Amino acid sequence: MDKKELLYEGKAKKIWKTEDKELLISEFKDSLTAFNGEKKSSEEGKGALNNKISTILFEYLESKGVPTHFIKMQDDNHMLHKRADVILIEVIVRNIATGSLSRNLAIEDGKVLPFTLVEFDYKNDELGDPKLNDQHCLILELVKSEDELDYIRYMARKINNFLSEFYAKANLKLVDFKLEFGRDSNGNIILIDELSPDNFRLWDADTNEKMDKDRFRQGLGGLVEAYEEVLKRIKG
Repeated sequence: MDKKELLYEGKAKKIWKTEDKELLISEFKDSLTAFNGEKKSSEEGKGALNNKISTILFEYLESKGVPTHFIKMQDDNHMLHKRADVILIEVIVRNIATGSLSRNLAIEDGKVLPFTLVEFDYKNDELGDPKLNDQHCLILELVKSEDELDYIRYMARKINNFLSEFYAKANLKLVDFKLEFGRDSNGNIILIDELSPDNFRLWDADTNEKMDKDRFRQGLGGLVEAYEEVLKRIKG
């Protein structure tokens, strides 16, 4: 399957059409952005690492019965996947307080939450990805019904359970992460986008060392090395 026309270019990926209208190719870029694009950089090899990590996680979730857009990894930087209509809701899943949750609500950084928190953000860069409640989602017609929101929450928690156990075996804590969903050609809601340290906060289970994009956000350095370590651990 070959790349044809460029369909979309985002902060971390280019999406290409193929000769099959139901299949697309994601090209993982080395670029880095944070704070709604205010901080920018690039790290050679970052895109390939995200593709490889995402491939392992998509394959794992598929084996657990989670419907996704994933087909296969074509090469280091390219993934073949199903076309899906993006649901413009970023689903944030939190197990441990840090980042904006700690800043906005004065919850102690590193505090384990009493239950898994699922939040919705509006996927809209111009508005700065504001927080959404259920009524916002319905007013904006981002979903068709409350049942769809309930299903998305259910799937987010289910995915969290699977991935928390998966990462624990690699001696990593799944702190929080962002998921995106879309509708396939049959109208079914499926997991899309990527599953990488760009979208996941991962801490070493023994030291709490950050193994994710916070290394870029906070100027810690060693981002590629951290992603390489994540890949090494989850490959076993």
